Amino acid sequence: MRLYLLAMMTLFPLAAPGVGRAGAGDNPPPTELKAGIIGLDTSHAVAFTRLLNADKPKPEVAGVRVVAAYPGGSQDIPSSRDRVAGYTSELRDKHKVAIVDSIDELLKRVDVVLLESVDGRPHLEQARPVFKANKPVFIDKPVAGTLADAIAIYDLARETNTPCFSSSSLRFSPGIASLTHDPKLGEVVGCATFGPCELEPHHPDLFWYGVHGVETLYTIMGTGCETVARTHTEGTDLVVGVWKDGRIGTFRGNRKAPYKFGGTAFGTKGIAPVGDYAGYEPLVVEIVRFFRTGKAPVSAEETVEIFAFMEAADESKRQGGRPVTITSVVESARQATRSAAAGAKKP
Repeated sequence: MRLYLLAMMTLFPLAAPGVGRAGAGDNPPPTELKAGIIGLDTSHAVAFTRLLNADKPKPEVAGVRVVAAYPGGSQDIPSSRDRVAGYTSELRDKHKVAIVDSIDELLKRVDVVLLESVDGRPHLEQARPVFKANKPVFIDKPVAGTLADAIAIYDLARETNTPCFSSSSLRFSPGIASLTHDPKLGEVVGCATFGPCELEPHHPDLFWYGVHGVETLYTIMGTGCETVARTHTEGTDLVVGVWKDGRIGTFRGNRKAPYKFGGTAFGTKGIAPVGDYAGYEPLVVEIVRFFRTGKAPVSAEETVEIFAFMEAADESKRQGGRPVTITSVVESARQATRSAAAGAKKP
């Protein structure tokens, strides 16, 4: 318990209020915020722009407009490389978004940033100039390609006092979010979620797509997992987390079952089904609210623990399914972050 608390103390609270820096709430944001997108290799870039740039956007998403985008793309991931051209054309030609050739140029044109690159590996380097410019930023899943990079991203957000958050769209789906305050369920004593779990060789196994089901698990269970154990087969992963208060949460990642999300939440008063994916709009509503207030709807602490959970699952797989502590993978990642920082300072 002591080690867990010490590790969690190194993680970070919600971003400071206000757009940009803390205290910016004294100067209200402009009527319409100009948004920029980094990464046009995901359908999210088009879907988000379609909602934000509609001729008559819904009130919940009005007031933020995508005006510029930097395409990016990763040559060693076909699902990234092969989609950039099409999505770039659609944003430029259909939605009248300016396409720029650098992140620095993008930042000159916008107030807020959507970091959408489907590949998590470049997120840290793509986020650096955004934090330097103090532009509030939403970072799409996965927040990074490694746990060490995820921690480094939130370190930079804290050091520059820049509002930042990351989340799967499933977190805000009504059938999932409602379970966090369902009087018929009562206090949550456990949860089992499931979802697709396609693997991508450049990322830890669950980072690429299992993150959706794991984030759903955390939405309902909250933080506090201590140990993680994983059973892996060709078509399925079963990951079991034991929380510090004795609760158990599980994620079943499917590669052969139908493409569907769901699960079961167990409470002191009842048992309830976990809802399916409900589209992008609930997430975009939260992003707009975040850009307006500077208040992150998901804490840095929770996001880092989610990625530590998934990293611990990978380590458990390497150890033949043995339980792995969250604190051990967090400390290993922090050591990697410290080593990288020390190396960067050498002449």
